[in-house]
Amino acid sequence: MAAGSAQRMFRHLLVGPLSVRKHFPRRALDAIEEAIRKSEGTHRGELRFAVEASLEWGPLFGGQSARQRAIDVFSRLRVWDTEENSGVLIYLLLADRDVEIVADRGIDGRVGAGEWERICREMEAAFRQGRFEEGVVSGIAAITEHLVRHFPAGKGDQNELPNAPVVL
Repeated sequence: MAAGSAQRMFRHLLVGPLSVRKHFPRRALDAIEEAIRKSEGTHRGELRFAVEASLEWGPLFGGQSARQRAIDVFSRLRVWDTEENSGVLIYLLLADRDVEIVADRGIDGRVGAGEWERICREMEAAFRQGRFEEGVVSGIAAITEHLVRHFPAGKGDQNELPNAPVVL
């Protein structure tokens, strides 16, 4: 076992559900839900935010990356299930302090991977400073700019996915 993977396993062992509650108390989750609601009023995209303390042992021992887990969560939460293929998942794996953005094909083709990566790194920088709520809300604002540009609000736009953050 490589030193890096041993350190990762140790982090995942130490980071549990209490870490999520510490960094994302109810008021923070409510603020994130409100930011998503306001964001979706300005475009036809659908945003989801999911936070997970750590990976289960099977995926962790199998070497599952945060990106691979984010894609699993994207599917599990059915973020792909929107009329215009404009769903976007913001996924945070606390043990790794890794943020991943997974966008459905309708939006991903219009916003380059480099732009998603930039937003993720900015969020991670906020998290390193202990600014978890602010980091997520800022990330939502940055994603909103792209969705407004590529999927501006239209008549009859309906909320297709729940706005509430998901704690896994």
